[in-house]
Amino acid sequence: MEAAFAILIGMFFTVAVYLLMSRQLVRVLLGIAIFGNAVNLLIFTSGRLLREVPPVIPEALQVPEGTIANPLPQALILTAIVISFSFFAFLLVLSFRAYQELGTDDAVEMRVAEPTGETAPPQGY
Repeated sequence: MEAAFAILIGMFFTVAVYLLMSRQLVRVLLGIAIFGNAVNLLIFTSGRLLREVPPVIPEALQVPEGTIANPLPQALILTAIVISFSFFAFLLVLSFRAYQELGTDDAVEMRVAEPTGETAPPQGY
């Protein structure tokens, strides 16, 4: 099961890096979203995929008596989901404003595009 997840995570990272190298901002944003999901799956897989009992210790014992699920990767993933969603929302708004101002979503054309309604500064400054 972990080998299948390792292959899936590798495919997610490959697709994410491919999309991040694109010129269009929409593809870059999708690459960032897929990259965040790949990192979350990597953290989840590093905590071992077990279908064991929940991490609850009975009152009579000081330590768990058998194999239990590890709650730490799951807590880290919940935090990472919130952070990656807020980061994605910020980048989405930023790219939308850039598109509104420059009239293009191509990263190369954005370097030479001027905001609408403005003129280029005089040469020599």
